[in-house]
Amino acid sequence: MKRTLRLLFLLLILNSCTSEFKPATFKTSSIEKSFEADISATYDKAEGNSDLSEVINSNIKRSIISSLGVEGNMKDLYSVLADFNTEYLDFKKDFSDASETIWELHIETEKTYQSAGIITIAISTYQFKGGAHGSDVISFINLNAKTGEILSLNEIIKNIGDFKGLAKTNFIKSLEIENENLKMEDFFFGKPFQLPDNIGFTDDGLVLLYNIYEVATYNEGYTEFVIPFEDLESYLNFN
Repeated sequence: MKRTLRLLFLLLILNSCTSEFKPATFKTSSIEKSFEADISATYDKAEGNSDLSEVINSNIKRSIISSLGVEGNMKDLYSVLADFNTEYLDFKKDFSDASETIWELHIETEKTYQSAGIITIAISTYQFKGGAHGSDVISFINLNAKTGEILSLNEIIKNIGDFKGLAKTNFIKSLEIENENLKMEDFFFGKPFQLPDNIGFTDDGLVLLYNIYEVATYNEGYTEFVIPFEDLESYLNFN
């Protein structure tokens, strides 16, 4: 009987060890294909064949495609690149005088933060189809570290109204540090302070990022600031 109990106890220990949650690990993946247009795609990929990895990888790819403004319900990243190249070739045929302008599409991601609760992936895309300059966009996705699902701001922040006040205070502080001549009135095109669409974590805290043209002129470039973790503790639903 004692021997049976010991065996049962050992099996319970082994089962608890094997069922212990394993956080996602990542590697860098690239689409290795030659195109006539200047195209590159390098992105973070969760390793392994677990359900968690599959959900994370699906959400990363869907978010990349969404950030490119692709119409329709396209789910395959390679198809997006191939369609861009086909569009470029069609353009060269229709406008042979402009054939010297090589279109560009570049995609790159970076895992900027990972904790027991949240994984943040930054997605950087650049598209150029001629003209004065291309379209340069950065976006963040925040993933539930245990399920891989994309978290909304309401799932991350407890009180959006109070958080907005905190963000505005830190935005003004960042302007004072960056350039004493910059004022709130120089941003938002005469409108009140608004939270950006792109909010994500780094080891320094929570980054709030406005893409080009969102709150200022093209010459200002990106507008971003960081709220330190010590100021965020009472607002966060996750660690």
